[in-house]
Parts: sequence; C-alpha cells; structure tokens
Amino acid sequence: MINYTYIGPISQLITFEETPLKGALHDDGLAPKKNQGILMKNGRIEAVDDHGALFAKAEKLKAKIYGLPKKSTVLPGFIDSHTHICFSGDRALDYARRNAGMTYLEIAEKGGGIWDTVTHTRNAGQQELAQLTAQRANLLLSRGITTIEVKSGYGQSIEEELKMLRAIAQAQKLTKATLVPTCLALHIIPREFKGKAEKYVDTIVNNLLPIIKEENLAARVDAFIEQGSYTPLMVKPFFEKARESNLDITVHADQFTTGGSKVAINYEAVSADHLEASGEVEIALLAQSNTVATALPGATLGLGCGFAPARRLLDQGACLAIASDWNPGSAPMGDLLTQASILGAFEKLTSTEILTGMTYRAAHALRREKIGRIRPGYAADIVVFETGNPHEVLYRQGQLRPSKVFKNGELIQQAHDI
Repeated sequence: MINYTYIGPISQLITFEETPLKGALHDDGLAPKKNQGILMKNGRIEAVDDHGALFAKAEKLKAKIYGLPKKSTVLPGFIDSHTHICFSGDRALDYARRNAGMTYLEIAEKGGGIWDTVTHTRNAGQQELAQLTAQRANLLLSRGITTIEVKSGYGQSIEEELKMLRAIAQAQKLTKATLVPTCLALHIIPREFKGKAEKYVDTIVNNLLPIIKEENLAARVDAFIEQGSYTPLMVKPFFEKARESNLDITVHADQFTTGGSKVAINYEAVSADHLEASGEVEIALLAQSNTVATALPGATLGLGCGFAPARRLLDQGACLAIASDWNPGSAPMGDLLTQASILGAFEKLTSTEILTGMTYRAAHALRREKIGRIRPGYAADIVVFETGNPHEVLYRQGQLRPSKVFKNGELIQQAHDI
C-alpha cells in the first residue's frame, strides 16, 4: 500500500542539501527556501518543490495533508549521536556533592560515581530497562530528535551488557525514534576485575563480541580511554576484534587527558567523542582525518569543566557533530537543543555549524546514510518550528519546542501534546 503525506506551505525550509561534510560554515549556508512543500511517500521524501505546484500533485495523489502556520521553519530531524539513556537510578546526590566541592574519588568512596549506576542497572530487569529507555527516547522524539544512539556500559559483565543491549532492542519496539545501539563494555574497570583489567578485556573480546555479532545486538563498539579507565594498550584487542568483526568503532576520547583521539584516528573510528582536553596536536590530527569530532556540551554543563574546542576544530577543517551525552552522572540534562545553543554561544559557532552538527554531520558520526538532510530519497524525518526566523531556534536556547515532528513521514508530535 502506498501512503503519501504532504506538508506546506513552508516559509523557511532548510535542507542542508549542499552542505559540505567538513570545516567551518557561514550562515549563508542556511539558505532557507521560501514557500516550499514536502511530499513524502512510504516514509521517504518523494519531492521538495514550490508549494503551489507540489500541493496540486499531493491532492491528486490523495496525500494526507498537513498545513503549517504562516511562519514556519522546517529542518531535518535532529540526531543525538551519543547518549547513555539505558540506565536505572539517578545520581542527584553526586551532582550536589560535586557542586559542593567534593572530588570524584571522594564521591566514589561514599558510594557514588559510575559504579552506583552500574549497581542500579544490574538490579533492574530487562523489561524495566527497556521501558525506561523507551520513555527517554520518546521524550527526545517530542523535542525533534528522530535518531538516537544508545550505549550499554552500565552492565560491566557479559550477562549484564547483554541484558542492556537486549533491552535497547526491546525499547526499539516501544518508540518510533530510531535507536542505534553501541556496545560500551569497556566503560570502567569492574570491581570484580580490580587489578585484572586485561583479563576483563579478554573476557569481553572472546565471550561478548561474538554473541553481539551473532544476535545482531549492535553494529558499533566504544571504549573509554582515560586515566583510571582503559589505556590505549588495553583497548587494542577489543578494537582489533571489532574491526575483524566489521563493527564500527567510536571512542570516548580526550575528556580529562589526551591520548584517546589519537587511538580513534589510528583505528579509523567513525567518531571521537568528548575532546574537552584536546590541544592543538589533537585538533590538527582530527581535522586531517575522517573521524568525526563530537562535542558533548552536556558533560561540560554537568561537570562544570571546559567545552570541547569546537571553533578551532571547525576552523582547521574537522567534521563536528554535537550530541547530548545524556547519562545519570556527568550529563543529566539530556536536552540537546539547549546544550548545542549554549555551546554555540561559548565557542562562537554559526547557526549553520550548530544545526548541521545535530543533523547532516551527526549522521556521519553514526555512519548512517539517507538521514540528516531534506532531499528526495532521504528518510522523511522532519521537525517543524513555528517561527519565520531560523536563528530563533537557537536564540531561544531550547525553549522554542517543535510544533510538529515527523518520523518516517508519520506525524509523531504536535505542539499541544508537548
């Protein structure tokens, strides 16, 4: 059965059709098209054209037609390419203690830190985790985020990591958003393997990755390369096995110290995420590579540290994505549009650079084709804002919510539902 949907007239349509993948972008790159319409067919964009001509075609095809306000800005659906929304519990007390001046070690000694989330997540059943993940995904979808990467990493054992990945797969049946699972088995060193990190890595390589591949639970892996977690040498067998299994690699890199971004580049990772500690050497290497540099302003706002050097990365020619890092510890806000707007204010990013970092360029951080742009053949993932000025989407710093969200051509959200 063929289903047609049409939206229009659109006063400001931003497609990113001709936007380059790498480097700095001026705001003339927004180049909104006026008085446009979008015809969608079976979840894909069929045509983008002048409203008058395309509306007549839509009527002949008996398309489901959605009119828009006189002033409307339409963008590709947003993409959050780095989240940890599969978890149980919260770390509100950690946040209060951190703001009161306690160190990470002191918080951990009092029972907080990542291990607190590991404990709560281990105690949760798969069904509960699936429901929690879907609830968070649906909230993000209402805010215009149509594709969401979701990591494991709070299981920290074979059984618990599998439980998380299976919960993410189950959550996909409970949300219209596209979930992209990533195996972050090398997040922290489990307490059960204290002083024996290499043995844990071997266990993951030999016993977890084959099951993930067999059950098709994830097409991506991740590792946290940082002091107190995993060294470049420790992750070598993990990434080599991933590459041998045709799994994409991404890296938690340069959050507090450098070294991770170089590993990401050496393994031709699809992205290096965090980068708050990246210096000129790391920036130059990332800019010269095909690895997407992903800024996570949510972690900066949660921890009170510096932002990733987004401006310098772009000026040197890098591909910059912007993601939320939504997690219960260091990035509890989970509001991508607000975070990206604030990052832009501090790093002096153009509206085009911010919005492409959440759409077209973010799609490359997930190695996903046919999303992140509005053009024929692409997924009909579309977000509508009731404003005639595209810059207002960022100017309002997340307080201007979408009036409509379409996922695969289906109207998911309207303003009165939010």
